[in-house]
Amino acid sequence: MKNALRPVLVLFVILTVVTGIVYPAVVTAVGQAIFRHQANGSLIEKDGKPVGSEIIGQQFDAPHYFWGRLSATTPYPYNAQSSGGSNLGPTNPALADEIKGRLAALHDADPTDTSPVPVDLVTSSGSGLDPEITPAAAAYQAARVAKARGLSREQVDGLIAENTSGRQLGVLGERRVNVLKLNLSLDQIKPMH
Repeated sequence: MKNALRPVLVLFVILTVVTGIVYPAVVTAVGQAIFRHQANGSLIEKDGKPVGSEIIGQQFDAPHYFWGRLSATTPYPYNAQSSGGSNLGPTNPALADEIKGRLAALHDADPTDTSPVPVDLVTSSGSGLDPEITPAAAAYQAARVAKARGLSREQVDGLIAENTSGRQLGVLGERRVNVLKLNLSLDQIKPMH
């Protein structure tokens, strides 16, 4: 019995050291050396203080800010601990109610805008944390934001263009606008409190 137990214990100790100490240390060192920004949460700073992350959305609902996608997380929006979609199908009445509520909020914020609302402004993403919207969703909100801030539409459109990222490697994904970065750019031009 002793002879059978010793190899098991030695293997247990070796695997514990390799998978519990060596591997995590190597992955952490490589992450910090090559992907430092991403490994540390892709934080966005303002005046030397973190104000958010590039990869996790935040709730904006004031008329002078661009709004992001809806968040399906609970108990509060953009809760990274409960990331996940709502799992509401297209025939689910709860999804229709959610969309109606968001449409009403968008209409209340800018009653003069009768153009079609981009779908990403009335639905949540698969993670419930999406920090980005399409350029069409940003353009839809540009007139409201410009009016609320006393800026020209051209200034706001310019900020949208500056904060629009292209496809990854030129072919993957779609063009997108990070809502937090866009709103911080707005605050640099004309802060609203």
